[in-house]
Amino acid sequence: MSLAIICPGKNADPWIKVLKDQDPDLEVQVYPEINHPDLVEVVMLWNHPAGILSSFPNLKLISSMGAGVDHILRDKSVPENIPVVRIVDEKLTLSMTNYVIMGVLNFHRQFTRYQQDKKRKVWDMSNPEIDVKVGVMGVGALGGDVLEKLAFMGFDVVGFGFSEKEDFPYPYYSQGQLSEFLETVNVLVCLLPLTPDTEGILNIDLFKLCKKGTFLINVARGKHLIEEDLIIALDKGYLSGALLDVFRTEPLPKEHPFWEDERILFTPHIASVTNPSAAAPQVVDNIRRIQTNKPLNNLVIRKRGY
Repeated sequence: MSLAIICPGKNADPWIKVLKDQDPDLEVQVYPEINHPDLVEVVMLWNHPAGILSSFPNLKLISSMGAGVDHILRDKSVPENIPVVRIVDEKLTLSMTNYVIMGVLNFHRQFTRYQQDKKRKVWDMSNPEIDVKVGVMGVGALGGDVLEKLAFMGFDVVGFGFSEKEDFPYPYYSQGQLSEFLETVNVLVCLLPLTPDTEGILNIDLFKLCKKGTFLINVARGKHLIEEDLIIALDKGYLSGALLDVFRTEPLPKEHPFWEDERILFTPHIASVTNPSAAAPQVVDNIRRIQTNKPLNNLVIRKRGY
């Protein structure tokens, strides 16, 4: 079995090691040095060049190198008959939940405000806590864990998604109830999958519906956010601030206005990073499953986009 890793800009060496540890007989080729494309039956992808999969006439399986698959599905040349799988890792969930909790606590206890006071040598003990109600958009494995952990900590939480939910353990709003959802929260967390329905959902029309002074946390995908609309929403007071880990262009261009805006905190797409050691066994297991005609794990339903 031959596998090709296609991840421009990422170091594939850690992946090669752990994949070979799992299956010493696995032949691994790494883009752009794929000398035998006709032998490739499995590809692992992260931001691959569009159309490149047509180079592999014997392709049987496409695996994302992370939990997200929008980078694969946006390539319209990806064959419909080839299954796509993704990585599901408890460590990814732990990292993401911890990151969101950090953002919520920062807003709740106003840590950024106190750091600004420190620079100005201001001693201000007024209003040390902001009452918080957290709304999570996207209540899958990641969003569900965020809701659970925040609720355990004593925060009021509500969920939002594009489908109806029965017996959901927390207050829940579906697609037609977006305005009601936004009216109830003052911390808005985006953990939606990126689909045609969700691209650009964080826009000025949505921000106008938010409770005045809402704090935004986007840890999903950069394309969920209309970036210029965020600045408008901050200027008009619809939002009080934002914590971002994802952007439309990464790395963030040096001339981007977010660099200079103190109301916007951000990190360089590190909220939850795939661990090759945890992911490789899943990839190899699915390779064996495709070889033996067994059901695949973490199979992507293309109509849903995840």
